[in-house]
Amino acid sequence: MLYQLYETQRAMLSPFAEFASASSKLYSHPLSPFAHTPMADRVSAGLDLMHRLSKEYEKPQFNIGTANVGGVDVAVQQQVAMEKPFCRLLRFKRFTDNLQALSQMKEHPTVLIVAPLSGHHSTLLRDTVRALLRDHKVFITDWTDARMVPLDAGPFHLDDYVTYVQEFIRHIGPEVNVISVCQPTVPVLAAISLLASNGEATPRTMTMMGGPIDARKSPTAVNNLAMNKSHNWFEHNVIYRVPVNYPGSGRAVYPGFLQHSGFVAMNPDRHLSSHYDYFLDLVRGDGDSADSHREFYDEYNAVLDMPAEYYLDTIKTVFQDFALVNGTWHVNGQLVRPQDIKTTALLTIEGELDDISGAGQTRAAHDLCTGIAKTRQFHYDVVGAGHYGIFSGRRWREKVYPEVKQFIASHQHDAPAAGRSRAAPAKKAKSRAR
Repeated sequence: MLYQLYETQRAMLSPFAEFASASSKLYSHPLSPFAHTPMADRVSAGLDLMHRLSKEYEKPQFNIGTANVGGVDVAVQQQVAMEKPFCRLLRFKRFTDNLQALSQMKEHPTVLIVAPLSGHHSTLLRDTVRALLRDHKVFITDWTDARMVPLDAGPFHLDDYVTYVQEFIRHIGPEVNVISVCQPTVPVLAAISLLASNGEATPRTMTMMGGPIDARKSPTAVNNLAMNKSHNWFEHNVIYRVPVNYPGSGRAVYPGFLQHSGFVAMNPDRHLSSHYDYFLDLVRGDGDSADSHREFYDEYNAVLDMPAEYYLDTIKTVFQDFALVNGTWHVNGQLVRPQDIKTTALLTIEGELDDISGAGQTRAAHDLCTGIAKTRQFHYDVVGAGHYGIFSGRRWREKVYPEVKQFIASHQHDAPAAGRSRAAPAKKAKSRAR
């Protein structure tokens, strides 16, 4: 019933949002007589803010049309490399007539970014993709909003997530370097572990960023909620059926609007202050700051529904049973054994101020991947970065990306190193870059 009430509210607010948008322009357009009335700038700003607070946010686009390769701007075309009911594998194909840039691109490593299926769309990693395109061939998982998947497509479990990742890795080939951001660090580690256990080729490198490999370490508010409520509580309090106005009508989901409410509730003061600053920017005519606010919240407010089976599996497996670190996780009947990974180099990345995945949660992967030589294991702490800062924004571009780039480059041709000396920091990868 809650989902239906939400849809009713959204439908009622939609005309108001459009009215607020039109009225805002009426008080700001230079040819409108209302724009010259007292307080017109404040009225226009207030109406614009009302519009943004009441409108529905659609799935954003990547809008990446070019990339800079060696100082040359090359064209980028988004292609669908593989399509499955709950996910598309996208490739950002680069094109150029510049022979020098073309020669460089042919030698670039291939990267698969596994985006989170945790409420936001894969476009949240737009900045990640844009940076990687300078020096890599880039693929990314684009998860489908569960409310758009018809019931006859069947359920989607955490095991299916792992299977999807394996299929994508096989499709791209063993030369791939896998980067997982936040939630997918766990299923990605499982997928690569199972490939290794079955004697299949594994990726050259795996980079794990801000994920709950071991959610017991430095638990955050997100972890505490999952650990302090029973599985039965989640099943009966946050799972709802998709209304009839969507293709996935009747599908059980964890609605995106609930996840969004949780995100906002974690830092309500910060969001309130941000919206007030946006109002002041409009009044002052600071278009650049206002555009930055719109760009961020157009992405932040666009959410998707998650399949109920997958959501509940994740709560139980990752945050309640800690099955991966306890060595009790079975995927499609097969035990997940990270210790079987031998030839894939490992880099873990954590943000100093991450309030979603606490300190040590991602680094725990090193304790599990005992089959990887310690000389091929690296960790990097991003000073001053929160959760989003490790994959988006200035710190990602200036601090994290150079580390990821050098780590991937240094493991494209070298043979697996032997030995089990103490794990080195990520910066050591720079000395082996080729």
